[in-house]
Amino acid sequence: MQINEKVIYPELSYQLAGILFEVHNNLGRFYNEKQYGDAIEICLKKHNIGFERECVLPPSFEDELVGRNKADFIIDGKIVLEIKAKRIIEKSDYYQTVRYLKAVNKKLGILVNFRDKLIKPRRILNSSSNS
Repeated sequence: MQINEKVIYPELSYQLAGILFEVHNNLGRFYNEKQYGDAIEICLKKHNIGFERECVLPPSFEDELVGRNKADFIIDGKIVLEIKAKRIIEKSDYYQTVRYLKAVNKKLGILVNFRDKLIKPRRILNSSSNS
């Protein structure tokens, strides 16, 4: 199998997608975000993939409360993973992921909704990243 060279972090992205599908296949559609996060954490450990969970982001503006925003996961110091368990992904979820990417200066974010019958991890790029 030839991996497209233009894909950012192709091998890690592929592994992560496999984990997301594994979690969805095992748990189904009707758990909450915390439970999906716990299952993802177990799989990441099983596959020896480094991660930070509920990573506190730096304040976005002067006098913002520290710890107000947290990324669900930062995978291997490279990918911001945002998980949702809701009826539909909204534009605000996309914009949240973009904000988080910019806050931690990462190139790639993945947004996934576990409530969908078939999950579709969405890749979100941060073109302003220099990492």
